[in-house]
Amino acid sequence: MKRVLLLLAILLFSVGTGTMMAQQDKAAKKAEKEARKAAEEAENMALFEQAVKALDAKDFVLEADRIEFKRGRFAYVTPSTNFVSLKGTHATIQLAFNGAYAGPNGIGGITVDGNASNIDMKTDKKGNITFSMMVQGVAVSANVTFRMVKGSNKCTATVSPNFNSNRISFTGSLYPSDQSNVFKGRSI
Repeated sequence: MKRVLLLLAILLFSVGTGTMMAQQDKAAKKAEKEARKAAEEAENMALFEQAVKALDAKDFVLEADRIEFKRGRFAYVTPSTNFVSLKGTHATIQLAFNGAYAGPNGIGGITVDGNASNIDMKTDKKGNITFSMMVQGVAVSANVTFRMVKGSNKCTATVSPNFNSNRISFTGSLYPSDQSNVFKGRSI
């Protein structure tokens, strides 16, 4: 009888200890997950602040990984060859489909340069950024509007030509020009 009681006591103790260890493991995993999330949010906020400074300095590149056309059609593209940039008042808009199509820029698309004017940057109550400019050049006349949500350098630039309704949106990450890695084709 004493053995049975002793075995029962050991069994209950080990079950209680196992449950306690499982709870500790769960708490440790939860703390680790929260720490990773906090680190990711801090990194994204740092990228956002860096992007805002680049917009303010008028020296940035939006490297697009997705292009959306009129009526919602879209294509995933290479960020190093699809971008919208501004350096001072010199703007460049480049669209390239990785050699899938022939294009005047030599890399399967089109590259247009122009002068930016009517540059305006606004921040809403939530901290989201809207940056707009008018781009005028030999082969381009368009309004370009950038929208960036607070807390990330993910951005969308909508290019709206003044002479037709063939709107194109570039979605990707916004970086200062000196941190960008884009390849510019021949301009029209």
